[in-house]
Amino acid sequence: MSDDFARVTAVEKTADGQYEGFVGTGWDIAGVPNGGYLLAIAGRAMAESIGRPPLAVTAHYLAPAHTGPCSVLVESVRVGRRTATLMARFEQDGRESFRVLGTFGESSGTDAVLVSGRPPELPPYENCVAVPSSSPPWPALYDRLAVRWRPGDEGFMHGHPTGRAEVAGWFAFSDGAATRFPANVAGSRPYETGGSDKSPSAARVDPIGLLLVADAFAPPVFNIGIGPGWVPTLELTVHIRAVPAPGPLRCAFRTQFVQGGLLSEDGEIWDGAGVLVAQSRQLALTPRM
Repeated sequence: MSDDFARVTAVEKTADGQYEGFVGTGWDIAGVPNGGYLLAIAGRAMAESIGRPPLAVTAHYLAPAHTGPCSVLVESVRVGRRTATLMARFEQDGRESFRVLGTFGESSGTDAVLVSGRPPELPPYENCVAVPSSSPPWPALYDRLAVRWRPGDEGFMHGHPTGRAEVAGWFAFSDGAATRFPANVAGSRPYETGGSDKSPSAARVDPIGLLLVADAFAPPVFNIGIGPGWVPTLELTVHIRAVPAPGPLRCAFRTQFVQGGLLSEDGEIWDGAGVLVAQSRQLALTPRM
């Protein structure tokens, strides 16, 4: 796992069921912290409270978060021998930003009984399109990642959407991603900087990192001419199917339904060995321009 990502999702237990963390700068979309990044902070607190990794988590977003201290309040719903169900509230300044319900436990491995899907067909990582750093509408998040899109899927960035509500590509953390925290915020961690190298990290993405991956790609509806713009997530569910092999991950996200001002998005995340490691679904508002 990326040391930078582990650091910016770290939490500290301060009382039974209470964990304190810090929402760092640079993990945002148009100034609003990314929902997958926030879910990773909450997921880490929940995992540490029970000593088991996540299998399935569902977050309902209530209000935007912001850079600064945060609290995760974890409550045990049921603890069994194989799995445990937990609930958590993510709060800032005494206000709840989102709530999570999750099942935690160990996956039984990667042996498959039925796999009717396959990883997305992608050119090699080096032949895919590098997502520009500090490019609207993600002025910060992609500075921390080494994401690459399937050629053509970036068409919406240039006014040439593909006409397919789909975006696919490779996910990796950047080897030299900068991690920055504001030095003038009380209780903040020290201001840290890193290099600007965007080569992919060879580190393994752990189950907590997969929560970010599920919300780290451009919304597929951008490629049917809806947006770009801010797409507020209302609900995000992530199923962790296996621990990925080291190296970049193959990802594909699709939207089939846009109706009543809402859109759904389905994602599949595969590792380099062709193993399905996570699935996601989210409900979001159509883009705000």
